[in-house]
Amino acid sequence: MIPAQYVRPYVKTNKNDAADAEAICEAVTRPTMRFVPIKEEMQQEILVIHRVREMLIRQRTQLINAIRGHLAEFGVIGPNRAHNIGLLTVLIEDETETRIPPVARHALRYLAEQLREVKTKLARIDSDLVAVARGSSACRRLMTIPGVGVVTASALVSSMRDPADFKSGRHFSAWLGLVPKRHSTGGKEQLGSISKRGNGYLRKLLIHGSRSIMRWRGRAWIWLAKLRDRRPANVAVVAIANKTARVVWALLRYGGTYGVPTRGAA
Repeated sequence: MIPAQYVRPYVKTNKNDAADAEAICEAVTRPTMRFVPIKEEMQQEILVIHRVREMLIRQRTQLINAIRGHLAEFGVIGPNRAHNIGLLTVLIEDETETRIPPVARHALRYLAEQLREVKTKLARIDSDLVAVARGSSACRRLMTIPGVGVVTASALVSSMRDPADFKSGRHFSAWLGLVPKRHSTGGKEQLGSISKRGNGYLRKLLIHGSRSIMRWRGRAWIWLAKLRDRRPANVAVVAIANKTARVVWALLRYGGTYGVPTRGAA
């Protein structure tokens, strides 16, 4: 497959089937054209699990925000963070809580019940991903990398058709949008913020893993400690994600585990 944005420059006239076919034929003949590799059925199955998980997480967030907002109307304020929502659901079920009117309590119980169902489904989805990761040697090797867990490892393995499609770890990192934008002319290099191209879901997972590394290993790694001292925190997080992406590519391309010398992991 060819990305549509790569075909568009070859359309000479208004858009119609004949012009599109001519543009596709012209684009295919270009020696530098890049094509989209077709994923295997197993990879698509795992990605469906990830998409369902993301949808359930959004639903959980919506329900939590709705419960907090409705209870705040009656002066019932709970502590922040999602894991504290249980304190509010207990108040909804408590008939002795006089601040919540009976009619509102009846409606809020529907939200609390739906929230419990979503949490149960999320737990089952996470169990499915754990089973997938344990059954994949590639996932097990990736999980030896700091900041890469079950969710990130399974998403990376299912999203990459063949590591050989990328010339190096930097190409893989650029595919994830973790490298700076380049706007150079006249021999002058000008780098901007990261491009944020490619798969935003994988980029988000790597960023979250990098924040975990910053929190728990920020001073244990000398290079990371020096980076934190001279650059903003978010810049350091992206740098860790960039490094992690390159290590991921090296392990998938050449084998091995993190900490063991691997060809191309430099």
